[in-house]
Amino acid sequence: MRNKVAVKAFLALAVSAGLLSCNNSKDYKNNSRATGWDINSKEGGFTYNADYDEQEAGPGLVFVEGGTFTMGRVQDDVMHDWNNTPTQQHVQSFYMDETEVTNLMYLEYLDYLKRVYPPSEERYRNIYHGALPDTLVWRNRLGYNETMTNNYLRHPAYANYPVVGVSWIQAVEFSKWRTDRVNELRLEKEGFTLEGARYAVEPGETFSTETYLNAPTKAYGGNDSIARGGNKADRFMTKDSTNLYVQRKHGVLLPEYRLPTEAEWEYAALALVGIRNYNVYRGRKKYPWDGQYTRSGDAKSRGDQLANFKQGDGDYGGIAGWSDDGADITAEVKTYEPNDFGLYDMAGNVAEWVADVYRPIVDDEFNDFNYYRGNVYTKHAISEDGTVEVLGVDQIEYDTLSNGRIVARNLPGEIKTVPITPEDTYLRSNFSESDNRSFRDGDKRSTRYYDNFAEVEDPNQRMYNSPVHTATVDSLGGRSLQYDETTGRNTLIDDNVRVYKGGSWRDRAYWLDPAQRRYFPQDMATDYIGFRNAMSRVGSKSLKKNKTAKN
Repeated sequence: MRNKVAVKAFLALAVSAGLLSCNNSKDYKNNSRATGWDINSKEGGFTYNADYDEQEAGPGLVFVEGGTFTMGRVQDDVMHDWNNTPTQQHVQSFYMDETEVTNLMYLEYLDYLKRVYPPSEERYRNIYHGALPDTLVWRNRLGYNETMTNNYLRHPAYANYPVVGVSWIQAVEFSKWRTDRVNELRLEKEGFTLEGARYAVEPGETFSTETYLNAPTKAYGGNDSIARGGNKADRFMTKDSTNLYVQRKHGVLLPEYRLPTEAEWEYAALALVGIRNYNVYRGRKKYPWDGQYTRSGDAKSRGDQLANFKQGDGDYGGIAGWSDDGADITAEVKTYEPNDFGLYDMAGNVAEWVADVYRPIVDDEFNDFNYYRGNVYTKHAISEDGTVEVLGVDQIEYDTLSNGRIVARNLPGEIKTVPITPEDTYLRSNFSESDNRSFRDGDKRSTRYYDNFAEVEDPNQRMYNSPVHTATVDSLGGRSLQYDETTGRNTLIDDNVRVYKGGSWRDRAYWLDPAQRRYFPQDMATDYIGFRNAMSRVGSKSLKKNKTAKN
């Protein structure tokens, strides 16, 4: 009898605790723990997305849980490059494209630019032409490659092959475009913006994520019938109508698509999760797959190549038949097995641009958390009326690259940005300049010529004395190209060369090691460098489905 009473008492206590837990959870969502005021009250006050769960993976992306790893070569380097000395690094969780950006994905970008900014109109011509990949990268003075020159980008036979001929700058612009198109669709699907408006957009009414978040009344060219034309546009609106637009705090919009940092790319390529026992790694890993060889040891596919690379002189695919790796140039994405993060072609096929400016040394003594060299901090330009300055159709900003090519670096509807000033960094300890690409390796304090008391600095006494090629375009479109013929140049390294990672179809197996690093001018392109996008993870380090349930 006593046991029955005890069991009933225990059950009653458990039910009460569960109800209390639910009530606490409900109170936490709907009442402020700071003031006791109601949150999301229709009467007014503070609104918040209390139902937010966790970040969704954007289109094409897979989750990469962050962690600590050894960045750099852990094997003997027969080439003695000494530019990838091992360092211990930590990267936060992020998302990365499952595959390289394909020709089909890039053609969608070109089609959008052509429809919205017709190249037949003089003022828009350089927007489209500046985004076009360089298809002439396939040409070889002693080789016949005209088929690829004419067909590789646009023919449906190559639709799902990685895009090449894209410079680092073009890859960055594609990433910005992709961010805006994904978030534009998210707002429409959630019922905040006018359905279908993205198909009939005018040049002055294009959507920009940053403009929508920072100056929503100027989004879509100030066309409020689009910005608030959805059937659920008032979801976060209160009685006093202070919340007319989606804000960051609502969690609807995704962070930006971008190029991965070198540390992120190398970490994702290694995928050390596949050789982990609990918290201990089983030995070292040379390639994105387990093992020390480029051929499969699996019983069903024994001897098959695990990546697309050059196997020797004149051997880009192997002997036709069983031992062939299936590709002589690039291969269709997903031809080979993914690594343990679910990422395809993290070795071979095409090498890939990453975000970093190249320097021979990774300065882990200064930073070992989310390492990245390339920060150029800017701020929003403010107009005379005190609001952010949004570019109009006649305010498109172009850059003339060192090779004479003209590219658009801002499009109508985007917020104009300017470098930060000394006043912005006054009494700051974490940064003091806008441009930090040369920090601790290439800036004036890094050179052996640096004199703290010198009144005039000699511009030729740079730490990295690289060539400076110039190109200008006059008002009539005429180009003037000036090749740097100065003697005494001793390096190709400067703030405009970027790291690229991974081996390619043109490379030997030596370059398949994720630790290998090379550099190339950011405004030039090749037939063996492509790219993929990444996206930062906001919130928890791990996906909730991998966590222990909490009461």
